[in-house]
Amino acid sequence: MPGLTLPHDNLIVSSVSHDAEQIVMASKAAGKKIQLTAITPLPIQIDYETPKTLGVDRLAAACGALQLFPNEPCLIIDAGSCINYELLDDHRVYRGGIISPGVNMRFKAMHTFTARLPLVEAVTNAPLVGNSTQTCMQSGVMNGILEEMRGIMARMRPNYPHLRVILCGGDAYLFENQLKPSIFAAPELVLVGLNRILNHNVPI
Repeated sequence: MPGLTLPHDNLIVSSVSHDAEQIVMASKAAGKKIQLTAITPLPIQIDYETPKTLGVDRLAAACGALQLFPNEPCLIIDAGSCINYELLDDHRVYRGGIISPGVNMRFKAMHTFTARLPLVEAVTNAPLVGNSTQTCMQSGVMNGILEEMRGIMARMRPNYPHLRVILCGGDAYLFENQLKPSIFAAPELVLVGLNRILNHNVPI
Protein backbone atom coordinates (compact mmCIF):
# COMPACT_ATOMS: atom_id res chain seq x y z
CA MET A 1 0.00 0.00 0.00
CA PRO A 2 1.23 3.57 -0.67
CA GLY A 3 3.16 5.14 2.19
CA LEU A 4 3.59 1.93 4.22
CA THR A 5 6.99 2.59 5.85
CA LEU A 6 6.90 0.78 9.16
CA PRO A 7 9.82 1.74 11.45
CA HIS A 8 11.40 -1.62 12.29
CA ASP A 9 12.31 -0.84 15.91
CA ASN A 10 8.95 0.59 16.95
CA LEU A 11 5.59 -1.01 17.61
CA ILE A 12 1.93 -0.04 17.68
CA VAL A 13 -0.76 -2.40 18.89
CA SER A 14 -4.48 -2.11 18.23
CA SER A 15 -6.89 -4.78 19.40
CA VAL A 16 -10.60 -4.94 20.10
CA SER A 17 -10.61 -8.63 21.09
CA HIS A 18 -7.29 -9.25 22.91
CA ASP A 19 -5.44 -7.49 25.72
CA ALA A 20 -3.37 -4.95 23.81
CA GLU A 21 -1.39 -3.99 26.92
CA GLN A 22 -0.16 -7.57 27.35
CA ILE A 23 0.89 -7.70 23.69
CA VAL A 24 2.85 -4.47 24.10
CA MET A 25 4.57 -5.74 27.26
CA ALA A 26 5.48 -9.05 25.62
CA SER A 27 6.99 -7.39 22.56
CA LYS A 28 10.76 -7.35 22.10
CA ALA A 29 10.71 -4.20 19.96
CA ALA A 30 13.68 -2.03 20.90
CA GLY A 31 12.09 1.33 20.16
CA LYS A 32 8.88 3.05 21.15
CA LYS A 33 5.88 0.85 21.96
CA ILE A 34 2.41 2.33 21.56
CA GLN A 35 -0.93 0.91 22.60
CA LEU A 36 -3.56 2.65 20.49
CA THR A 37 -6.21 4.18 22.73
CA ALA A 38 -8.60 7.12 22.70
CA ILE A 39 -5.84 9.39 24.05
CA THR A 40 -3.09 8.41 21.58
CA PRO A 41 -1.99 11.46 19.54
CA LEU A 42 -3.46 11.17 16.05
CA PRO A 43 -2.92 12.92 12.71
CA ILE A 44 -6.66 13.67 12.64
CA GLN A 45 -9.05 15.57 14.90
CA ILE A 46 -11.93 13.76 16.56
CA ASP A 47 -15.42 15.29 16.59
CA TYR A 48 -17.22 12.57 18.55
CA GLU A 49 -19.39 12.93 21.62
CA THR A 50 -17.94 9.88 23.41
CA PRO A 51 -14.34 9.50 22.15
CA LYS A 52 -13.43 6.97 24.86
CA THR A 53 -15.99 4.54 23.41
CA LEU A 54 -14.70 4.91 19.86
CA GLY A 55 -13.19 1.63 18.66
CA VAL A 56 -9.49 1.76 17.90
CA ASP A 57 -10.07 -0.10 14.63
CA ARG A 58 -12.34 2.75 13.53
CA LEU A 59 -9.66 5.31 14.39
CA ALA A 60 -7.04 3.34 12.48
CA ALA A 61 -9.28 3.07 9.42
CA ALA A 62 -9.84 6.84 9.41
CA CYS A 63 -6.08 7.45 9.63
CA GLY A 64 -5.56 4.97 6.80
CA ALA A 65 -7.95 7.00 4.65
CA LEU A 66 -5.96 10.12 5.48
CA GLN A 67 -2.76 8.42 4.36
CA LEU A 68 -4.22 7.28 1.04
CA PHE A 69 -6.28 10.37 0.23
CA PRO A 70 -5.01 13.39 2.21
CA ASN A 71 -7.26 16.46 2.15
CA GLU A 72 -10.15 14.57 0.55
CA PRO A 73 -13.45 13.77 2.28
CA CYS A 74 -13.61 10.02 2.80
CA LEU A 75 -16.32 7.55 3.69
CA ILE A 76 -14.81 4.31 4.94
CA ILE A 77 -16.96 1.17 4.77
CA ASP A 78 -15.40 -1.54 6.91
CA ALA A 79 -17.29 -4.79 6.30
CA GLY A 80 -16.43 -7.06 9.20
CA SER A 81 -18.38 -8.59 12.09
CA CYS A 82 -20.27 -5.31 12.02
CA ILE A 83 -20.30 -2.91 9.08
CA ASN A 84 -18.74 0.34 10.20
CA TYR A 85 -19.15 3.54 8.20
CA GLU A 86 -16.66 6.29 9.10
CA LEU A 87 -16.70 9.87 7.81
CA LEU A 88 -13.47 11.85 7.59
CA ASP A 89 -13.90 15.32 6.14
CA ASP A 90 -11.45 17.26 3.96
CA HIS A 91 -10.16 19.15 7.01
CA ARG A 92 -8.88 15.94 8.63
CA VAL A 93 -11.74 15.86 11.10
CA TYR A 94 -13.38 12.55 11.99
CA ARG A 95 -17.10 13.33 12.12
CA GLY A 96 -18.46 10.01 13.33
CA GLY A 97 -20.17 7.17 11.55
CA ILE A 98 -22.66 4.35 11.47
CA ILE A 99 -22.55 0.83 12.92
CA SER A 100 -24.68 -1.82 11.24
CA PRO A 101 -24.93 -5.62 11.63
CA GLY A 102 -22.47 -7.53 9.48
CA VAL A 103 -23.15 -10.33 7.00
CA ASN A 104 -22.77 -13.31 9.32
CA MET A 105 -24.56 -11.52 12.14
CA ARG A 106 -27.63 -11.06 9.94
CA PHE A 107 -27.69 -14.68 8.84
CA LYS A 108 -27.22 -15.90 12.43
CA ALA A 109 -29.97 -13.58 13.68
CA MET A 110 -32.51 -14.97 11.22
CA HIS A 111 -31.57 -18.52 12.17
CA THR A 112 -31.48 -17.87 15.92
CA PHE A 113 -34.64 -15.83 16.31
CA THR A 114 -36.95 -17.92 14.14
CA ALA A 115 -38.16 -21.47 14.48
CA ARG A 116 -37.46 -22.83 11.01
CA LEU A 117 -35.07 -20.64 9.05
CA PRO A 118 -31.74 -22.43 8.40
CA LEU A 119 -28.26 -21.03 8.90
CA VAL A 120 -27.23 -19.83 5.45
CA GLU A 121 -23.84 -18.83 4.06
CA ALA A 122 -22.96 -15.61 2.29
CA VAL A 123 -22.69 -15.53 -1.51
CA THR A 124 -21.63 -12.96 -4.06
CA ASN A 125 -24.17 -11.79 -6.63
CA ALA A 126 -27.22 -13.15 -4.82
CA PRO A 127 -30.33 -13.11 -7.03
CA LEU A 128 -32.77 -10.35 -6.21
CA VAL A 129 -35.74 -12.74 -6.18
CA GLY A 130 -34.96 -16.03 -4.48
CA ASN A 131 -36.72 -19.27 -5.43
CA SER A 132 -35.96 -21.18 -2.22
CA THR A 133 -35.75 -20.35 1.48
CA GLN A 134 -31.97 -20.28 1.21
CA THR A 135 -31.80 -17.98 -1.80
CA CYS A 136 -34.50 -15.71 -0.35
CA MET A 137 -32.43 -15.31 2.81
CA GLN A 138 -29.28 -14.72 0.78
CA SER A 139 -31.05 -12.05 -1.23
CA GLY A 140 -32.34 -10.35 1.90
CA VAL A 141 -28.92 -10.15 3.50
CA MET A 142 -26.62 -9.58 0.53
CA ASN A 143 -28.87 -7.27 -1.51
CA GLY A 144 -30.03 -5.56 1.65
CA ILE A 145 -26.45 -4.69 2.59
CA LEU A 146 -25.66 -3.55 -0.96
CA GLU A 147 -28.60 -1.17 -0.98
CA GLU A 148 -27.69 0.02 2.51
CA MET A 149 -24.18 0.87 1.29
CA ARG A 150 -25.43 2.57 -1.86
CA GLY A 151 -28.05 4.49 0.07
CA ILE A 152 -25.58 5.80 2.65
CA MET A 153 -23.15 6.81 -0.09
CA ALA A 154 -25.95 8.64 -1.93
CA ARG A 155 -27.06 10.48 1.20
CA MET A 156 -23.50 11.59 2.00
CA ARG A 157 -22.66 12.96 -1.44
CA PRO A 158 -24.85 16.13 -1.43
CA ASN A 159 -22.77 17.41 1.51
CA TYR A 160 -19.49 16.00 0.17
CA PRO A 161 -19.66 16.08 -3.67
CA HIS A 162 -16.09 14.81 -4.04
CA LEU A 163 -16.50 12.06 -1.46
CA ARG A 164 -14.00 9.22 -1.74
CA VAL A 165 -15.49 5.88 -0.68
CA ILE A 166 -13.06 3.26 0.61
CA LEU A 167 -14.10 -0.35 1.16
CA CYS A 168 -12.18 -2.62 3.51
CA GLY A 169 -12.74 -5.47 5.97
CA GLY A 170 -12.93 -9.24 5.80
CA ASP A 171 -16.25 -9.27 3.93
CA ALA A 172 -15.35 -6.50 1.48
CA TYR A 173 -14.78 -9.03 -1.31
CA LEU A 174 -18.48 -9.93 -1.22
CA PHE A 175 -19.46 -6.42 -2.36
CA GLU A 176 -16.40 -4.98 -4.10
CA ASN A 177 -17.29 -5.90 -7.68
CA GLN A 178 -20.91 -4.79 -7.31
CA LEU A 179 -19.97 -1.35 -5.97
CA LYS A 180 -17.29 -0.53 -8.55
CA PRO A 181 -16.44 2.01 -9.92
CA SER A 182 -17.87 4.11 -7.09
CA ILE A 183 -15.49 2.74 -4.44
CA PHE A 184 -11.78 2.22 -3.82
CA ALA A 185 -10.95 -1.19 -2.33
CA ALA A 186 -8.21 -1.11 0.31
CA PRO A 187 -7.96 -4.45 2.14
CA GLU A 188 -5.00 -3.25 4.25
CA LEU A 189 -6.55 0.08 5.24
CA VAL A 190 -6.40 -0.47 9.01
CA LEU A 191 -2.72 -1.51 8.79
CA VAL A 192 -1.96 1.58 6.69
CA GLY A 193 -3.70 3.66 9.37
CA LEU A 194 -1.74 2.06 12.20
CA ASN A 195 1.48 2.80 10.36
CA ARG A 196 0.34 6.41 9.85
CA ILE A 197 -0.37 6.77 13.58
CA LEU A 198 2.99 5.21 14.46
CA ASN A 199 4.84 7.59 12.15
CA HIS A 200 2.89 10.50 13.69
CA ASN A 201 4.17 9.52 17.14
CA VAL A 202 7.66 8.41 16.11
CA PRO A 203 8.79 10.67 13.23
CA ILE A 204 11.30 9.11 10.87
